[in-house]
Amino acid sequence: MGQPAGSQLIVMARWPAPGRCKRRLAGSLGAAAAARIQSRLTSHTLAVARGGRRRLGFELVLAVDGLAGRAARRWGVALGADRVQLQGPGGLGLRMQRQVQRAFRAGARQVVVIGSDLPQLDGDDLVAAFAALESRAAVLGPAHDGGYWLLGLRQPQPALMAGIAWGTPRVLTQTLAAIDRLGLEPALLAPRGDLDWAMDLRPWR
Repeated sequence: MGQPAGSQLIVMARWPAPGRCKRRLAGSLGAAAAARIQSRLTSHTLAVARGGRRRLGFELVLAVDGLAGRAARRWGVALGADRVQLQGPGGLGLRMQRQVQRAFRAGARQVVVIGSDLPQLDGDDLVAAFAALESRAAVLGPAHDGGYWLLGLRQPQPALMAGIAWGTPRVLTQTLAAIDRLGLEPALLAPRGDLDWAMDLRPWR
């Protein structure tokens, strides 16, 4: 479990309990079905992340919401994470910012953050993200819904996660505007879609 601290991949994951995850999907499919889908998506994400770790040697961190410390660690070990941390309280921006700051305080030079609801995610996405950080200060993976599915940084940059209208189609635009204000030039990866609504399941049925 002790890997070099040069690069870190953080997977933001919610424990897939019925009624506590994928609420928009649960509204049309039911809480139990939504939780099963979330569990499968999380397993897929961690499988891709483990493959990326073999190729790139980054530290794989699972940032958990919905479980207490001991149970979160058991879940993370079962999924093959190198380190397990709780996301802590607050909105998405604050929770992401907390994880990124922890990573840089621990000595990371490159930090990439992804969620756990990306059925199209593959290992080449992670390779591209870390490669982009060799020459750019930030990398973003645009999402089809106007958000982003990946954020990578070489410095903490808390301004990129503050004042963002999370859960709206303005997330990517607002984040790119914040990057521009900081004088940074971001790299953009291929667009991806996540799974929030029943219609999002159609391509993967």
